[in-house]
Parts: sequence; structure tokens; C-alpha cells
Amino acid sequence: MEARFNHDTNGAPLLDLRRAGAARRPDLSTLPELSDAERQTAIRTWRGRMVNEHLSAQVWASLVPQLMRAAIPPELLTSLPAAAADELRHAEQCAGVVLALGGEAVAPLPEILPLPEHADVGPLEAALRNVISVGCMSETIAVSIIRAEQAELEGGPLGDVLGTILADEIKHARFGWTVLGLLAPRLDDASRARLSAYLVDAFVHQVTYEVPKLPIVAGRRPELAEAGVCDGGFARDLFVDTIETIIVPGLAQAGLAAADAWQRARIETAHIFAA
Repeated sequence: MEARFNHDTNGAPLLDLRRAGAARRPDLSTLPELSDAERQTAIRTWRGRMVNEHLSAQVWASLVPQLMRAAIPPELLTSLPAAAADELRHAEQCAGVVLALGGEAVAPLPEILPLPEHADVGPLEAALRNVISVGCMSETIAVSIIRAEQAELEGGPLGDVLGTILADEIKHARFGWTVLGLLAPRLDDASRARLSAYLVDAFVHQVTYEVPKLPIVAGRRPELAEAGVCDGGFARDLFVDTIETIIVPGLAQAGLAAADAWQRARIETAHIFAA
């Protein structure tokens, strides 16, 4: 798994996956004809996925010391390096699609921010905050959206790409819920109340980070869907449905006041959904 880092004219780092992506380039000869504008939209979509998947690798790697401090069983810790490797491979797969569409698998690399340490609470509570944000929220949402996209593309080359990514994301989400189920019973009432209050910020982050990446494309043709560009309006609805029917009940089962936190987050982020 190779990532090359060049720099643009301003000295900012560039993620360069041209070489790695070439080895994972799918055959897209059966895709319908796209206009130049549609092809560029598809390239931007897959290049954005490439960057996001690459950054996700660091998120999973960052969980290792935090969960070690929370004393989770060693057999669960071994899942974290594997998850990071999965995300790096996903980035290469997305880079391969970019190349197959005629684009360059090179993109500015955003500033890589570490997961928050949450120094205001103890190791167990701090680890749970990040596990909930990463596994129970982000990965669970990703599973729902990728599953819907993969079903739409099933039988085609991009359906195969998304199918392999989906299988890994399911494992990542399950890891989050498994760790929550293991650690939540160790919380006292005060910790559970603080964690419930934290859920507001966690939900706000999900909306702020994810929803703008699901633009509503006016006049989207079926051909664009076959190139892997999702229906932003549908994806936004699925985003909300996943939170309300899967994530909120799952967190509530762990003894957290998730429904109230989500309603408060919806009020704080109403302007994002309206944009």
C-alpha cells in the first residue's frame, strides 16, 4: 500500500495515489456515455472518497493508544490496525476508479487532525466518546449509504468496488458497537450523564461533516448514478433515517439519552440541512 506525498506550488501536501491506484483500476468500458461535465462530477466524487478513506486510516490508528488506556481486551485491539489497513486499501480502490474515469488520482491532503483526547474525563469515558463517534456513528452511516449505492450498481464494475468496501465498513461498525456493549456497563451514573451530553456534539459533528458531502445534483441522469455519483437528496434522507432507526436506539440500549441528544443536534444544524 503506497501513498506518495508531493506538494503543490504553495507547499501544501498532495496525496498521490496514481501508482497504487493503477494496480486497482477497474474496467469501466461498460459504463454508459457521460458528458464532460458528468465525467468531471464522477471524478470529483471518487477523488473525494479517495481522500476521505485515506484520512480514515489515521482515525483508526489513533484509537489504538486510547483503547489501550481503557483496558479493552487485547483480542479486540488487533482489529484496529486491520481497520486502518482496510481504509488505506479503500483509498487505493477509489484512486483506481478515478484513473479509470480519466482523472488524476492526486488531491490536496487536508490537515490531519488527531482524535480528541478528551482530557476532561477518564480513559474509559474518553475512549467511548471516540468509539461512538467513529464506529457507532460514522461507520454505521457509511454502511447504510454505501449499501444503498452498491445495490444500485450491483452487477457492474463499480458495484464490485463498493461491495468490497462495504464488507469492511460493516466490520468497522460492528467493532464500534461491540466495544460500546463491552464498556458501557462499566460506566457509573455520572459518566453516563456526561457521555449522554457529549452525544449532542457528536451528532452535530456528523451533520456538519457528512451532509455537505451529499450535494443535491439538479437533473441527475441515471448515467451519472452508474458512475457512482449518489443522489444527494436520497443520501441525506438515508443519513437521518440511519441515525433515528439504528444509531439512536443502539445508544439508548447502552443506557444513553440519545433521542434527546439527536433532537438538540437537529435544532443546532437545521441551517445545514436547509442549505
